[in-house]
Amino acid sequence: MEEVPQNSVSLFDLLRVQGSMFFNRSNSNKRKPKPLQDEDPEDEFMSPTEMNLCFSKERKRPHIMENDKENDCSQFVLSKRSRRKKDCVQKISWDQLPDELLLRILWCLPLQDLLRTARVCQRWNRLVFDESLWHSVDLVGMSSVGPALQQVLKNKVRRLRCPRTFVGDLQLSEHGTLQLVQLDLSSSIISTVTLESILSRCRQLECLSLEGLKLSDPIISSLADNTSLVQLNLCGCSGFNAPVLGDLLKSCTRLEQLNISWCIFDSDHVKSIVNHVSPSVTHLNLSGYRETLNLDDVKVLVKRCPNLLTLDLNDSSLLMADCLQVLAQLPRLQHLCLSRCYHIHLAALTDMGTLFPSLRQLDIFGLVTDSHQPLLKKEMPHININSQPFSNISRPTPACPVGGGRERVMWDKACRLSVKSWHY
Repeated sequence: MEEVPQNSVSLFDLLRVQGSMFFNRSNSNKRKPKPLQDEDPEDEFMSPTEMNLCFSKERKRPHIMENDKENDCSQFVLSKRSRRKKDCVQKISWDQLPDELLLRILWCLPLQDLLRTARVCQRWNRLVFDESLWHSVDLVGMSSVGPALQQVLKNKVRRLRCPRTFVGDLQLSEHGTLQLVQLDLSSSIISTVTLESILSRCRQLECLSLEGLKLSDPIISSLADNTSLVQLNLCGCSGFNAPVLGDLLKSCTRLEQLNISWCIFDSDHVKSIVNHVSPSVTHLNLSGYRETLNLDDVKVLVKRCPNLLTLDLNDSSLLMADCLQVLAQLPRLQHLCLSRCYHIHLAALTDMGTLFPSLRQLDIFGLVTDSHQPLLKKEMPHININSQPFSNISRPTPACPVGGGRERVMWDKACRLSVKSWHY
């Protein structure tokens, strides 16, 4: 091996020279190391850290915004804004909220979401089934309301709407007295035993609809315990005797609206109605008794209920024109229905304008043809003729087109909790 000369260049000197040549060729925007003033000649070589700074790219300088304009110059420049520090907000847990506030929040939930919320924890389950949330419930839309009805009755519901539903067997032995005030079971499929177990525990009913159901004497006797009844709908019912019906009507001294039309009644049932109905009744539907309601029954009825405002005697085939003189003794009568009373001839109807000075609505479907109706209106200009084909007396939901927003109303008020689409 040959010896290295004394004047040979060291490796650090070579790297320093090459670095200086590369640095001179680079652009002027490259960072230049500042010369050390007190540097010794022997220490003029660059350290690895200085070499890294020398060959590295220049750091981007933040763009200074003037007058909130980031791109004021012709050249498009991206600027990075400083992040604001997030304020420290104290978090509140659901467990820290009082029961009163949680109940107010749960009050705003629909029925399906309310039942799902009950699965969160034991505390929420207890609050979901609090009595204050279950005062008004609509179970229409459920395929089988048996389990739901049992739970709702346990929660002391006061307004319950479940018409046209299937109700299975219920176990209500532990519930005691129910708090029901308004109940609609119209056209439901329910056994007599189950219906009796519900109504026998009711003492505060004010509005009740059992339209189209098969009843029994014990059921009618249980209804007699609800002396606060104001509206009662027994349209199309059957299965009970005339004496029990009379006892019910005698006990309901506050009754204002009674619909007892189209029931399977004989003459004894009709006489029990006209002899015992409360004088406080202002709206009465006695239609559908073609062979059992006669003029003598009308006379007794008019004498017993002088404050009638609406009287429906449709399809009473035994009534003739002489009944108009009897009905004219009702000084406050405003709505009279005599549709399909075919023994009342047209000539007798023309004098009704003078016989009934307070009458405002007259339904006589089947007695007047379309050609004679304008002539009759000319004789009685203050009376509306054939404007209401269906009776709304004591019916919880008035007859209205589907989608009108009134099909889910019960006695002029919608239920708070309702089932729109439910699948079991």
